[in-house]
Amino acid sequence: MKKMGQNWKVTLLLLLAFHFSLSTSAADGWPSQYKGVMLQGFYWDSFDATKWTNLQKQAGELGQYFDLVWLPQSASCGGLSMGYDDLYWFSNYNSSFGTEAELRSLIKAFSDNGIGTIADVVVNHRKTLTGKNFDFPTETYRGVTYQMGASDVVSGDGGTGKADTGTGWNGMPDLDHTSENVQNTVKAYLKMLLDDFGYVGFRYDMVKGYSGSYTKLYNESANPQFSVGECWDGTQTIRNWIDATGKTSAAFDFQFRYTVRNAANNGQWNRLAQRNDNNWPLVSNNYQNGDYRRLAVTFVENHDTERRPNDEQDPLKKDTLAANAYLLAMPGTPCIFLTHWLACKKELKAMMDVRKFVGIHNESTYENRISNAAISSVAAYETQGTDGSLLVVVGKLSDFEPAETDWVKVLSGYHYAYYLRPSMETPWIDLPSGTYNGSQQAVLTAVSASQGAQLVYTTDGSTPSASNGTRVGSGASVEIPVGTTTLSVGLLVGGAVTKIVTRKYEVTSFEPYEITIYVNTDRVGWSSVNFWSWGGDGTHSPANSSWPGDRVSTKTTIDGRQWFAKTYTINAPDDYVNFVFSTGSGSPQTVDIENISTDTFFEISTTQQGGKYLTDNVTSVEMPTVDVSQPANAAVYDLQGRRQASFPSKKGIYIIKGKKIVIK
Repeated sequence: MKKMGQNWKVTLLLLLAFHFSLSTSAADGWPSQYKGVMLQGFYWDSFDATKWTNLQKQAGELGQYFDLVWLPQSASCGGLSMGYDDLYWFSNYNSSFGTEAELRSLIKAFSDNGIGTIADVVVNHRKTLTGKNFDFPTETYRGVTYQMGASDVVSGDGGTGKADTGTGWNGMPDLDHTSENVQNTVKAYLKMLLDDFGYVGFRYDMVKGYSGSYTKLYNESANPQFSVGECWDGTQTIRNWIDATGKTSAAFDFQFRYTVRNAANNGQWNRLAQRNDNNWPLVSNNYQNGDYRRLAVTFVENHDTERRPNDEQDPLKKDTLAANAYLLAMPGTPCIFLTHWLACKKELKAMMDVRKFVGIHNESTYENRISNAAISSVAAYETQGTDGSLLVVVGKLSDFEPAETDWVKVLSGYHYAYYLRPSMETPWIDLPSGTYNGSQQAVLTAVSASQGAQLVYTTDGSTPSASNGTRVGSGASVEIPVGTTTLSVGLLVGGAVTKIVTRKYEVTSFEPYEITIYVNTDRVGWSSVNFWSWGGDGTHSPANSSWPGDRVSTKTTIDGRQWFAKTYTINAPDDYVNFVFSTGSGSPQTVDIENISTDTFFEISTTQQGGKYLTDNVTSVEMPTVDVSQPANAAVYDLQGRRQASFPSKKGIYIIKGKKIVIK
């Protein structure tokens, strides 16, 4: 009995220790040896691309490559907003990106696909209902009413609170984080984001605006799995802020970003090994003995640095792929910018395949493989992962070619290449899994220390073996045709297959086509129409990039009616165009019209909504028709972009010669 009691005490102590470790590890800021990659799921004014419903459609694809997605601030700001003039915290989540129900559905879909959702938390400042009188919203959540007033605003912004504990900002009232009311409200807000909405962590906006000790207070209360702060400054200031949080938060590695930008924009790749303004990136070898590498979220572009229309900001001007290749080969937690992802999916997926195969994590070590600091045209770094090492070369590749006995090239593009050690003994496929338009080529590589190593592959889903599949040498290409293909490749050494790599492809056949948008203004009497367009693959912006866009003053007559018309090109099955029509210098205007991918006829209505004119889609009335017996002399597609094998005999709407036609 005594022995059992002693065991019971030991068990209790172990349980208490385990409970304590759980309660403290959640506030560690960022996991150790974390292998995940994050996506910044928005860019400036990405109201269309970042609609919750649009992102949810991509959850399956994103889940194959990203472990975290950072969303814009998700509550209502009282109008069209990216979320940085935050107004509501508890009661109104019908934002510029969708409804509360759509947001919850998105977070669940992300979770179901292995993605953790990061909330953008803006608590340095807060918008008021009228812009004066400290009239913050009164909100009730789970029976508790939350209300801020003048005493919750710092004295420097006209409030009766204490002095600002950080850097002031003139945009709107800075909150006084010494206020117990502010602290309790922020704590409740963050707990709600985690426990109610299902976010897994926070991206804290403008953390220099208040002492890092309050981020520590909030993280220890909420216990997010992930926390990262936007401390936009030099490395020492960032390290000081991390320390002030008690290392309960990671930080964006701004010096990493500046170092890469300077190297790429100037074509001086040796700058990757140099200080920038006397600051080393957080992931630098200089800090490898501390926690800063673990707490570094690296990036090469974000919504505050990108090139915007009529606003240069501080962009990466060239070598986007090389910059991202370096980013994804280095320690820290890489954060890919949505604009780069949309433009370079295939290449970025391939880079992430290599990173995850090698097992690079946020605390990985790396070595500069070019000892001559005077060489500026190229840079080469070897990073150690849990399962091997990766050599990334960026810049003029011909100026540094590693020995073939030491490295095997598995991936390359303009100004970048990835190499693996032959000892990894694996086949490699450079074409990542995914959906593509038109047939593709996959290059197969034998990564092996054995001379004469071959590859054997199958495309029918069967397992390649010495007796099953097609044998080829390293560097062979395999055509991936239209349709569904499962490509499996094995490394064939000494008559035996040692490893197998598999990729799955969905390849469609699609030819770009033109659509014409027709606008009739008889009911409102407009003498011209401005077309403001956006959306889809990003190629549909007006030639006149300033509001109100492209003016059309000539009319097209169809069946006795007159229309203002403009033509656009649809480049992919999921491409589309959004519109706002206006007259004069942009006022009056219509409401937004979204997701148009075929010839469409609109009439401007006299009915208004929120001061903007509604439109009537009269395509079904105005669209020309053809008889089903008409011979086919051109390619015919359905509305999903699928080419028809023959002229359709079934009634419906089809695309013929780039025009939407009703076959009856």
